Amino acid sequence: MNLKLKLKRFLVWFKSFIKGNPGALPILGFQGLLIACAVLLVFGMNETADSIAVIAYFLLVAGVLIQLACYIRESRRGGKGD
Repeated sequence: MNLKLKLKRFLVWFKSFIKGNPGALPILGFQGLLIACAVLLVFGMNETADSIAVIAYFLLVAGVLIQLACYIRESRRGGKGD
């Protein structure tokens, strides 16, 4: 299986994953920014890392709230969340 086909399959899977878990994208953004903060701290850029950490925190809160809203909506519908 070549790389192009693997990438296409991954993108199809990722799209369905995001559709089923809409809060996952902000949470993934949080994780990426948290890694960026660690790298910035290694290079001594403390103020920039602090600012990015605040943005990362808001992404985490947004992702959790989106997931919570979807969970509540699905449980009220009696859908797949039960």
